[in-house]
Amino acid sequence: MILVALLRAYQLVVSPMTGPSCRYYPSCSAYALLAVRRHGALRGSWLAVRRLARCHPWTPGGVDDVPPARSDQTCADGHAHDDRARSSAR
Repeated sequence: MILVALLRAYQLVVSPMTGPSCRYYPSCSAYALLAVRRHGALRGSWLAVRRLARCHPWTPGGVDDVPPARSDQTCADGHAHDDRARSSAR
């Protein structure tokens, strides 16, 4: 995937020149890479942009993990459905 290659190139070429400066853990580039790998190019990029928007001098920073991937069983209302729970209720 081209986006993953671009993020890795940034990590290998640009990031070492700037030194550690991210207020969050994992770093913004590591967050973006994991978000794209976990959620795909579109949603992963959106999550990375949101993370970059939160990164400013007035933020306290800290641990900010990439949200888990949505389950295939998640419906539009955001609730995950477990087929095992339904089958045991019968």
